[in-house]
Amino acid sequence: MSSDLTGILPVLPTPFALGGDVDRLGMAKLTKFALAHGVHGVVFPGFASEVETLTGQERADLLKIVVAEVGGRVPIIAGASAATWEEVVAHGSAAAALGIRHLMVQPPKSVGIDAPALIDFLGKVLDALPSIEIILQNAPAPRGSDLSPAAIIEIITALPRVAYVKEETLPAGPAISHIIANAPQTLKGVIEGGGARYVLDEYARGATAAMPALEIVDEHVALTRAWNEGRRDEARQIYVRTLPLLVLQAVYRMRLTKYVLRRRGVIEHIDVRAPTPMLDDPACTDIDRNLSELGLLVAEAA
Repeated sequence: MSSDLTGILPVLPTPFALGGDVDRLGMAKLTKFALAHGVHGVVFPGFASEVETLTGQERADLLKIVVAEVGGRVPIIAGASAATWEEVVAHGSAAAALGIRHLMVQPPKSVGIDAPALIDFLGKVLDALPSIEIILQNAPAPRGSDLSPAAIIEIITALPRVAYVKEETLPAGPAISHIIANAPQTLKGVIEGGGARYVLDEYARGATAAMPALEIVDEHVALTRAWNEGRRDEARQIYVRTLPLLVLQAVYRMRLTKYVLRRRGVIEHIDVRAPTPMLDDPACTDIDRNLSELGLLVAEAA
């Protein structure tokens, strides 16, 4: 596989101001933070961006900020999942107008899990957007459709511009192995998801990139560099010491991501729109201890 998308491709969160509006200055800061720590690309919007809570205008405005800050230095993957193929095309057209050529799409559950229907859905998108490639996102239920590896092989064989698969069903490892072993030559890479909680297993199986959340992106970049340079013991050491925080992130999701980014001095507010468990004092104390052990605690708690 010859991949344009490799390494760490974090999903950028959406910062909100105290009044609930999107924080445009915060969006610029988050993008700069990602770039400063050596990411290989960025993703916006995705599930971790609370995309379902954004208006069309908000997501378009924020994507423009990301594009301006990136300035062509790394690839940008624009999330374009929607309830209909026409809406996917609308999101994709806006991204393509900004020079973006990679779209991440999870077909809606209404399309089902059978390959012919999915090929029809994605084929219509590709026909309408001749300049883009699709990353097929295969998220687990209940949010995703839990597509089988066999269905994915049918899709990427029928549609060569579905050039990547983001595989994050559970367990993702065997699915990644099956896809890579049976993929057509047009597949450029399989990208791991799941918040990088299983990243070493999935790298070992041939995943070419990872899409974690942003809060400890420097750790994930260092892990990936060590792995790719053959320093596997070092990669494992980084992995093991990040796991306690990643386990908490699986529970508190975007609220933890924003709390950590505030504690690291990147953003001011941790407001979320998506339904997310609240962080109480013991949870914050646990998170802070993890950050201290990682050497990443900067800002005073508010």
